[in-house]
Order: sequence, then C-alpha cells, then structure tokens
Amino acid sequence: MNELEYTFAVARIRALEASLLTDQVIDQLVNSPGEKQCLELLRERGWGDGGNDLDAEEMLKTEEKKTWEVIREAAPDLNVFDVFSYTKLYHNLKAAIKEVCTEVRNENIFYDDCEISGEEMLRIVENKEFSRLPGKMPEAAQDAYDTLLHTRDGQLCDVIIDKAALEAIYAVGQDSEDEIIRNYAESTVAIADIKIAVRSQKTGKSMEFMRRAMAECESISIEQLMKAALSGMDAIGEYLSGTSYSEGAQALSDSPSAFERWCDNRMIQTIRPQKYNSFSVGPLVAYLIARENEIKTFRIILTGKQNGFSDEAIRERVREMYV
Repeated sequence: MNELEYTFAVARIRALEASLLTDQVIDQLVNSPGEKQCLELLRERGWGDGGNDLDAEEMLKTEEKKTWEVIREAAPDLNVFDVFSYTKLYHNLKAAIKEVCTEVRNENIFYDDCEISGEEMLRIVENKEFSRLPGKMPEAAQDAYDTLLHTRDGQLCDVIIDKAALEAIYAVGQDSEDEIIRNYAESTVAIADIKIAVRSQKTGKSMEFMRRAMAECESISIEQLMKAALSGMDAIGEYLSGTSYSEGAQALSDSPSAFERWCDNRMIQTIRPQKYNSFSVGPLVAYLIARENEIKTFRIILTGKQNGFSDEAIRERVREMYV
C-alpha cells in the first residue's frame, strides 16, 4: 500500500475526528437531567439518522453502521479490519451451538455484520458442517459442541469459544505488518486474561478452569497470573504492578467499576499515538476503536440514567475519550 493512498484516507479521518466526543461532551451528558436530554444533545451533534426519533438503541445501531460505512469508504485495504469482527463471529458460533444443543430458540441474539451471519451459522451447527468455518474455528466449534452436549455446562462452552476467539485475534496480530494491529491484539488478549483472573479469584475458580480460559500473550505470564489469582486479589495487584499493566493494579484496589473502566481506557491509551501518524492504517483503526468506545460509553451513561444512578456514580464508570 503506497503512502499516497493512506494520506487521502487519513486526511478524511482527521476531518471526522473533529466530531468525536470529547471528555467535556461526556461530562455534559452525565450532567443531563435524564435519558431524553442525553439523546437530544447527541442528535444535535449529528447522531442518529437525522430524524426526530429518540430511540436510544436505534441511535446507537445507526452510529455503528455509519462508522463502518466510513471505514469501508476510506480504507485502501479492508482485510486489515476483519479482526475487529471476530468477537461478533465467535459470538454467533457460541449462540448457535447453545440454540442447537438446548433446542431453545431466542430472538435477536445473532450479529449479521460479520463474516458468517447468525442464520448461516445456525445452519452450519445444525448440520455439524464445522469444516466450513474459517481458520482454527472448526476445532473450537467441535469441542464446544461436544462439551455442551455431554456436560450441559454452558459456561464451559463459553470458555472454549471465548479462548478460541482470543487466540484468533492474537494470531492476526502476530502475522500483521501493522503495529496498531499487533498492539490491539496484544492489549485485547492481555486485558481479557486479567479480567479472567479477577473473575476467577472472586468466584473461586480452579487453576484448571483458568488454564482453559486464558490465552497466551507476550506482555503477561498467564502462569504467574493464575497463581496470583489463587492467592487472592492483592496478589493479582502485586503481579500487575510489575508489568506494563501496573495502572490496573491501582484500579483494582479502587473499586470494581474503576477496574472495568481501566480495562477500556487501556485500549484508548494504546491507540492514542495514532493521532500523530499520517501514513498508515493506524489512524483508521484508532477512529474505529474510538467510535466503539464512544458508543459503549454512551450506553453506560444511558443505563445509569435509566436506573437512577447519581451523576457521580455514572461519572466513575464513563470511559476516557480518544480526543
């Protein structure tokens, strides 16, 4: 890919970055009296389809769709962005296996904006045509299917597929020539492993369970992380303090919501250097992640408003913005 192609693509992204939500706008949303005022504020900033409909979920779906339209129009090479739909792809596999094995049908549980739609995934699982799945997905699908069928343990089924998704993301990172994709993959897997350790410590999970759930990466030792989780929450914090994720140790000691916030903020910190990059796919990837972070943060604010949380309680949960 030549630099000129990226120069034009990045120029478009730079123009769009001006409309990204700032921390000041997030503060306005938090201080708004209620859900309606939040929606009106974002509609005034161009969110939604331009109509007067103030349905929150539709607005968020529209924003996600608009973001991907920008990427499809601007990106010289769309293959780079496949990895960002892996979470949805593996979710579809998980949902399809559960529907087939339990014979319970649920509405609106599939994603259609990924390589294999929910309907197609359901057919693959029903016919046990796992070889039609990409990469190493067939092995995970067979393992999860057999496990759920024989044990009826839905959590174990989730663990098998979630780990396979992490390994797939990490493999893309390892093979990528783009630093931003390598960093995205490394951060995604490391943060997921840390979350697994924290949840396992809270729920008393065994070393064997954690080993089945965690994926290998360079920036943390899952062996040391598992041992720390068995010793207690303080031990997890102590281990993290000696890694590049030391801020997570402080967040962990502050509160559960502070820890969850740090997990997302860490990804924003990973992509922030792309604001000064003009000749690669980096700024496009950063824009995509920044928009997903905005949408997630707005959903957190809305949920807080709907449940009557105080502004301070909501503020503790909101994520750091890219700009």
